[in-house]
Amino acid sequence: MREIVLINITGSDRPGLTAAITGVLAQGGVNILDIGQAVIHDTLSFGILVEIPDTEQGQSVLKDILFKGYELEQQVRFTPVSEEDYQQWVGNQGKKRHIVTLLTRKVTAGQLQAVSSITAKYGLNIDHIDRLSGRMPLDTPADKGKGCIEFSVRGEAADPQALRAEFLSVAQELNVDIAFQEDSLFRRNRRLAVFDMDSTLIEAEVIDELAKAAGVGDKVSEITERAMAGELDFRASFKERLALLKGLDVSVLDSIGASLRLTEGAETLFAELKRLGYKTAILSGGFTYFAKQLQEKLGIDYVFANELQVVDGKCTGVAVEPIVDAQRKADLLKELAQKEGLRLEQTIAVGDGANDLPMLAIAGLGVAFRAKPLVKQSAKQAISTLGLDGVLYLLGFRDRDGQL
Repeated sequence: MREIVLINITGSDRPGLTAAITGVLAQGGVNILDIGQAVIHDTLSFGILVEIPDTEQGQSVLKDILFKGYELEQQVRFTPVSEEDYQQWVGNQGKKRHIVTLLTRKVTAGQLQAVSSITAKYGLNIDHIDRLSGRMPLDTPADKGKGCIEFSVRGEAADPQALRAEFLSVAQELNVDIAFQEDSLFRRNRRLAVFDMDSTLIEAEVIDELAKAAGVGDKVSEITERAMAGELDFRASFKERLALLKGLDVSVLDSIGASLRLTEGAETLFAELKRLGYKTAILSGGFTYFAKQLQEKLGIDYVFANELQVVDGKCTGVAVEPIVDAQRKADLLKELAQKEGLRLEQTIAVGDGANDLPMLAIAGLGVAFRAKPLVKQSAKQAISTLGLDGVLYLLGFRDRDGQL
């Protein structure tokens, strides 16, 4: 009678160990039903689910594995598995899978406990846990660390909306980001990434900087703040703010452009996206003059932003149509996807303001980056703790995969 057995092997990792164990199994004519191996800090955890035939060679295979484990200084444990349990396990392979990604400056046990408890509460089973971030020295400054843990979970969440709400609440409480997304083919096959510019790719709202130069900084920044929080219509507020810039001398544009700082992680993100074959775009409610500078610096493929009308060296304060507002951003995302021969599921959109929500909603991966509360609650995913290169973790990218 055939026998199904789970073999667990633990001990110090060493070259040739897997070959030695599978060599013994091969002599016994064993079939491999499942296999997994992980090494943490040079300690091996190796599991093999096997079907042992009812033959003379098969009858001695477990004893031979035990001897080989002793020879290799490994601990070996056998767990019999009934055919009924095995068939139930096979039947579960059709269940949906999701990826839960924890992003933080420094991973703590409390963060992992919170994530694992919530997943269990909503009926999801953790199949695999992996560290995507690189190894960090113990003395890394608190604001320079990068930690990412990825959980592969199986099952259908009992209440997906409540699950997301609880993740968001815990994330705010523990100062982490928790992403929850379906583990689909599209997650690993995205090819177009579009970005807002102000307060996303750069650490400023350019129109506010222009307003300071025009002597109306406080008034414009208040309107900007309310518009990005979703309290004002973007199109109307944009025209109102632009009108206040009437008469501004264009000589200030170069100095403002030179003072703009890239957001943390922007250069890493764009270098890796380019290496991976992505097309990239800026879809901005800001101004083309500054977006073109970023395009050259980061190697961005497409730029769509607003024109700053100038007559006789002075800003006119008049908005030039078409204004890149919320709906225009979403429409541009669709147009670019179609142009590149992609489905929307293969796109990424990143932004911080309420005017980004429509494009975040239709993208395969919509990320609210260091966003206002309304935007974080409405977007599919949010990143507030790490830099822009944290987006790579949501794609399953490991630090060791990078070439920078």
